[in-house]
Amino acid sequence: MRYARWVFWLLIGAVLFGFLHYTLPQRDIVRIVGTENRRIEFGANSIFWASPDAGTAAGTSRDVFFINTLRPDGRPMVYRNEDTGWGWPPYFKLDTFSLQSEAQSLISPAESPKWVAVTHYGWRNEFFTIFPNAVAVRQVAGPDVTLIPWLNLVILASLAFVTVMAVRMWLQFRERVLDPAVTRMGDAFDRAGGEAELAAKRARGRLGRLWDRLTGARRG
Repeated sequence: MRYARWVFWLLIGAVLFGFLHYTLPQRDIVRIVGTENRRIEFGANSIFWASPDAGTAAGTSRDVFFINTLRPDGRPMVYRNEDTGWGWPPYFKLDTFSLQSEAQSLISPAESPKWVAVTHYGWRNEFFTIFPNAVAVRQVAGPDVTLIPWLNLVILASLAFVTVMAVRMWLQFRERVLDPAVTRMGDAFDRAGGEAELAAKRARGRLGRLWDRLTGARRG
């Protein structure tokens, strides 16, 4: 049971980590090499795209903006550019066309690169054909610039504080309410068990005396 408990909590931790890693904003330093608009057919991976209400059209396919980039080490990175609307995750992004224009204005060649910080959420996976969603772009001084994720630090600190407070409240509730209730319930069961045992002894005594009387009357 102890191993099952550890496996359960490890699974919970993995799910929570994956959820936060997908949802929280991340920033990449890249060079934008192009933008495009593609017609995307949605299938089993539709949960990794914006909802139809936030997209440009409803149905199983629609046009989606993309921002093509290269990282400082030359590896490609492609971002989708979709509105999040008022749904989840709560970025309330409604400026897809403006962001695409900003990205187009920051396109640069390798000879005179413009390095850009792309704020995004989500994952890039070629096997499942999913792309992170760009939320903002801004030019930075160079590929080695240091960006401190202040928002993520605040969110994680807030979650840690809420978790600690919830655990403390649960421990106090268990100590003040549940443990005494369990103790009282155990005492009640003990008393009930003792009374039942005493009643059984009395019943056996009565039955024994009755049996003695009956057998004595027969002998007489």
